[in-house]
Amino acid sequence: QVQLVESGGGLVQAGGSLRLSCAASAISVSLNAMDWYRQAPGKQREFVAQLSTGGTIRYAEFVKGRFTISRDNAKNTVYLQMNSLKPEDTAVYYCHSQTGPYDYWGQGTQVPVSS
Repeated sequence: QVQLVESGGGLVQAGGSLRLSCAASAISVSLNAMDWYRQAPGKQREFVAQLSTGGTIRYAEFVKGRFTISRDNAKNTVYLQMNSLKPEDTAVYYCHSQTGPYDYWGQGTQVPVSS
């Protein structure tokens, strides 16, 4: 059974940094595109970053230059390094992967950013 388990969230002050982790099981992070999404209170879930199997990276405009997605194939884990956090980055952050017709989501990790 595929599982994506996020960790690393928590309260942070504006300007601070956090690194989120997404530990995958029954799915290889090196053989599947891996994404991060976020959902702020009262808003729709939105795309944050993607790391493709070939290493191509895409970011949402609002995180370019501040967030970095990466993976550790040996640990089968994907990371999201978040720097220069802003109050508007406050959201639940989700790990995601789509494999063929299947869509996998983690349970999410909360990132509140105080001003």
